[in-house]
Amino acid sequence: MLKMLWVLPVVLQETATVNDAVVSLFLENVGTLMIVSSNRALVGIVSRKDLLKVTLGNAGAPTMPISLVMTRHPNIVTVSPEDHVIDAARKMIHHQVDSLPVVSLDSEQDKDGVIGRITKTTMTKLMLELAAN
Repeated sequence: MLKMLWVLPVVLQETATVNDAVVSLFLENVGTLMIVSSNRALVGIVSRKDLLKVTLGNAGAPTMPISLVMTRHPNIVTVSPEDHVIDAARKMIHHQVDSLPVVSLDSEQDKDGVIGRITKTTMTKLMLELAAN
């Protein structure tokens, strides 16, 4: 199970701008931001690569809504807290992503709420712990 492995997500509201995303990315020292609605439902994800593509040579990029740049849900690969760590690793490799949002279905709103993230770094830490035992 992933529960002990995932860390808190770094989230940004869907009303944010590209500039807000770039600042958050560097301040939080992460490679991926989870984009959420006002009720914390996962609506998108944006990576360093996404932001680099949109900002290079684009003077208007800082004021662009992040919603124009992000990968939208349902095109996001996610895991749930009940998933096995091996399944998460397979998804990361198969889809060639650096991190996966950990989502939990909110039955009241029928939306996936982002509750965490699993990254290549957390996977590597787990491997080191296993190797030390």
